[in-house]
Amino acid sequence: MLELLGSNVILGGFLGSMMAAGLTMLGALPVFFRKSLSVRAADILLGFSAGVMLAASFFSLMIPALDFAHGMFGSKVIAAMVAAVSILVGAWTVWALNTFLPHEHFHKGYEGPEAEREALARVWLFIIAITIHNFPEGLSIGVSFGTGNVMDGVAVATGIGLQDIPEGLAVAVALVGRGYSRGQAFFIAMLTGLVEPVAGLIGAAAVAVSQTVLPWGLAFASGAMLYVISHEIIPETHRHGHEKLATGGLMVGLVVMMFLDYTLG
Repeated sequence: MLELLGSNVILGGFLGSMMAAGLTMLGALPVFFRKSLSVRAADILLGFSAGVMLAASFFSLMIPALDFAHGMFGSKVIAAMVAAVSILVGAWTVWALNTFLPHEHFHKGYEGPEAEREALARVWLFIIAITIHNFPEGLSIGVSFGTGNVMDGVAVATGIGLQDIPEGLAVAVALVGRGYSRGQAFFIAMLTGLVEPVAGLIGAAAVAVSQTVLPWGLAFASGAMLYVISHEIIPETHRHGHEKLATGGLMVGLVVMMFLDYTLG
């Protein structure tokens, strides 16, 4: 099975991101038995997610991007420039999506063009917001399968999938708190998870077309995830006075992802 995934980047990227999407749905399942989640627990779980994403952005994406670019161009300076430009473009892309797509966060409220605010049902505004969040995660899984070492992709998919479990629960519980039924909350959480296979396919297809794209794609995904961590997740975990617990969750998530990347990658 691993040989098949290693020889077929697109299949590996798709299956890896599908696994992460499946774990999002798994995380949302408890909403049928428990309709609330303490703010403290939510902040700890989101901190864990931030730690996994932070470690993945460096150990699984940025460092390999530098290594591949160095091997490709034979210059550390050029490799660093490739990574720097790609990271900034990745972050800018998520900023643009946040700026120009209408969406609504559970706590921060509405963002995007005011003209579109009334045109979309509120639930779709939530779905768009979480989709913007999840897209870089799926993209990172897809491009990581293009490194030539299938275990790199497995490590990223496993780490992202682990942090998708509490994320799926947090989304579903927040929707129930907003008045949606448990079935609706689960279905919406499932939809937001399914953006990851789409992004995974895009990332895997890009690097499958040409290995030249690989360092650019890895660093782009890293920058996109770093923007989400800084702009969305960490501010949210520090909003309710649980900074220490959230930071503890971040450190645990970072260590877990570092361990997975080093032992599996």
